[in-house]
Amino acid sequence: MTLDLFPRESPPPRKAAPLADRMRPRTLEEFIGQAHLLAEGKVLRVALEQGEIPSLILWGPPGTGKTSLAMLVASHVQAAFTPFSAVTSGIKEIKEVIGEADRRLRGAGHRTILFVDEIHRFNKAQQDAFLPHVERGTITLIGATTENPSFEVIAPLLSRTKVLVLHPLSEAEIRLILDRALTDPERGLGKIRLQVPEDALAAITGWANGDARAALNLLDLSARLAGASDQPGVISLAVVQEAAQKRSLLYDKAGEEHYNIISALHKSLRGSDPDAALYWLARMLASGEDPLYIARRLIRFASEDIGNADPQALSLAVAAKEAYHFLGTPEGELALAQCVTYLATAPKSNAVYAAFGEAQADVASAPAEPVPLHIRNAPTPLMKELGYSEGYKYAHDYEGAYAEQDYLPESLRGRVYYRPTDRGLEAEIRKRLAAWRRRS
Repeated sequence: MTLDLFPRESPPPRKAAPLADRMRPRTLEEFIGQAHLLAEGKVLRVALEQGEIPSLILWGPPGTGKTSLAMLVASHVQAAFTPFSAVTSGIKEIKEVIGEADRRLRGAGHRTILFVDEIHRFNKAQQDAFLPHVERGTITLIGATTENPSFEVIAPLLSRTKVLVLHPLSEAEIRLILDRALTDPERGLGKIRLQVPEDALAAITGWANGDARAALNLLDLSARLAGASDQPGVISLAVVQEAAQKRSLLYDKAGEEHYNIISALHKSLRGSDPDAALYWLARMLASGEDPLYIARRLIRFASEDIGNADPQALSLAVAAKEAYHFLGTPEGELALAQCVTYLATAPKSNAVYAAFGEAQADVASAPAEPVPLHIRNAPTPLMKELGYSEGYKYAHDYEGAYAEQDYLPESLRGRVYYRPTDRGLEAEIRKRLAAWRRRS
């Protein structure tokens, strides 16, 4: 017997629902995108063909089909679909839903797919409440999240679920969704027979940034504005631009994308690419990141990745922070951009960073020996009698203001932490240190 992979439809949307809701795929066949999960031989396709759906965590950006996919999976395996919001529900509601699922399973033998939107918003206790019921099979849990489950979902729950990563939709996939909405007379805008020039369609596709919901919402609003424009029935580029106002970039200041983009900025600076660094800076600022947070990261970079190869970098980074603090947005952002280009093109050295790390490791692991007597101060007669400061060589009394003597505790004598590079000012520092060390 051949399994029909697309036998059932999801419930029809309400007529008053937004376009994005009305255009939800009714069958898995209508679902656009995520071929890496649904194509022949792929993990979710195989699970559907076998009729055995494990508990899942669907992780992906907004508008990539997490909710629609969960609904269609439930429809396909003929399970009850129970949506559950982490924003509005708590332990009490969890118990009620689990009780209903248990009665359904014991009575008619029907499974329940519990769909938890924004599962990352549940605290540890709330997530713990699912564990025994997932373990016993009372429910099949499908959680949706835009945040990295490694950080936001507790380990015991992760071990009982399979994480599926959903990707942002391609421009071709967004375009297909828009075309379907424009031509569908039942759920879409087909009855209106809108004219949408290519440049307007391209603008909607680009502004969507891989988010199908954003694309359909923008198309819906553009259609409404077009009805009141000088050319009713025509969605021009100007109409789309008016509807869009400002592009919504994927960025969560408390989530993974925050760390992804600051990492991209840091690595672009380290890689001496001022163009990429400027792009990531502009991206963070456009997304609403706190400019002073960026400034702090630039100051850190100046010490960690440039150090004494160009000590001026640290001064400039601090000055950029002060300039932004004084000027604010948008004028102060230029100071950050100046700093970014300087840091990207400065000679690089992590010698100070590495040296300090080695010194910290010795502090943590080596015995905390007393300070050698000869480099202790002796402000009292008793201290002098005990040998404090005895034998100390005052560096300015020697040629080149360098005196050969030991400053480290006995067990660390001869330890070298700082190894300057041959880049920038550190090349001169390296020569100087080498000459001193040869005399020791």
